[in-house]
This record gives sequence, C-alpha cells and structure tokens, in this order.
Amino acid sequence: MLSNDSMPASTKTEDLKEELREAGLRATGSRVAVLRCVRLADRPVALADVVALLGGEAPDRATVYRNLVDLADVGLLRRAHLGDAWRFEGQDEKDHAHFVCTQCGNVECAPEVTLQVGSGRASPHAVKDGHFQVQLHGVCDDCQ
Repeated sequence: MLSNDSMPASTKTEDLKEELREAGLRATGSRVAVLRCVRLADRPVALADVVALLGGEAPDRATVYRNLVDLADVGLLRRAHLGDAWRFEGQDEKDHAHFVCTQCGNVECAPEVTLQVGSGRASPHAVKDGHFQVQLHGVCDDCQ
C-alpha cells in the first residue's frame, strides 16, 4: 500500500474523505478504498477488476458495487457500459473515447478522437449537449 506522502493529491486519504463528504456521502473506509483504487487504475475498471485490485482490503462484492454506483451517482467517478460490463474511471479525466477488443473484451482509453457534427442533419440533443460516449470496437494488438 502506498503511503499518503507518496500519493498524488487526489488519492490522499484525507482529500478523498473530504471529497466524499462534500458530495454528501459518508466517508467510510470501503468508499475511500474503492475511490482510490479506481483513480489509480490506468484504464476503466469493472467490478471484478476493483475487487481484484483491492485484494485483502476489499469488502464483499455487493458493497464494492454499491460504492461504485454511489460514487458515480454523485459525480466522483464516471460509469460507462463498455464491452460486457459497467466500467468505472476517475471523473477528473477529460471526455474521451474507449477501445473495446471484440475478442478478449479488454477495454482501454482510446487516443484522442474528434467527432465532427454536421452534414446538414439535426443532431440529437445528447450530441449537442455533449452527453454521449464514443466506443471503438476492434481487435487489440495482443489478440492480433
């Protein structure tokens, strides 16, 4: 486990507790652990990933799932249905596309993609408002 002195500011225990309280959630040990785990992950993570990453620190799966949903509902994490499961990632990351491997199901953050809206047709409100997700599907380098 990392010490508080070696962690980025957004993963220090006291900072996480304060964020949780400001979002209207109790700052329980399991919420702090789940929030830190997702923020330190280098890719969007599913429930099983979080449980595995937490190891012996993990509460039961149902508690981890409830924490993930609660954290996403108050805006501390992002939730997206990618591949075969809900995946979660830190909210501080800017909007971006995800790449989903059609063979192994691995999910990674995609390189920057620009979406140009136009061609004379009216765009749905979600596109105009920026409330949409972009997913790229294909075969990853490991599966090729």
